[in-house]
This record gives sequence, structure tokens and C-alpha cells, in this order.
Amino acid sequence: MKAIKISDVTPVDKSHETIFRGKVTIQPVSGLPGKTQEELSVAVVNFSPGAVNVFHTHTMPQVLYVTEGTGIVATENEEVKVTPGTVILIPAGEKHWHGATKDSAFSHLTITPPGETKW
Repeated sequence: MKAIKISDVTPVDKSHETIFRGKVTIQPVSGLPGKTQEELSVAVVNFSPGAVNVFHTHTMPQVLYVTEGTGIVATENEEVKVTPGTVILIPAGEKHWHGATKDSAFSHLTITPPGETKW
């Protein structure tokens, strides 16, 4: 067993990656979200106001748990505004994006089993 305090995990700046628009940091707890992963990935993703990721799909389901701020989780057909305490269940293969609203920073915990992300 391993107990980890998020405040002890150093944020990694991902703003330079083409999968994000705006300032985004990731605090990896287990594995690291990316194109392909071979282990369970758990991380806190922190979006500055207005920062988002681009449409993508996963070959595995994804769970997001909102921890701070106000964000948007969207598919090709709908956008949902989310706030702390909201759990989002994204099925494998569903094209989606998520990020902060223009006037609020936003953080969520992401949990994804092994699989591939297609950006």
C-alpha cells in the first residue's frame, strides 16, 4: 500500500503540449496520462481559467472527479458544466474534451485503466 498527499506531488507543466490549449499542469500519482499506458493512471489535472484539452478518445473508460473550480466536460453532442464533488464517467471510445470555464481555474482527478488515448 502507498498513501500519497496530492500536496506532496510536484506539478508537471504540460502547457507546451499540443493536446492542451492554455496553462495546464499534471500531478501524476500513479502512471502518467499519455498516448499509451500500461498501468492504472491516477493524476490531478489543473487547468488555468479558459484552458482545455482537445477532443480525444480512450480505449478504456475514464473517471473524472472534480476537486476545484468550475469546468466543462463535453462530447460532440453536449456540454456539461461541472463543479467540485461531480463525478464524470466517460465510456471507452466516447469522443470528448474537458477543461476550465473562462472565468475559473479547474482541477480534476483522472483515473484510467491501461489502454490507449487517441488525440
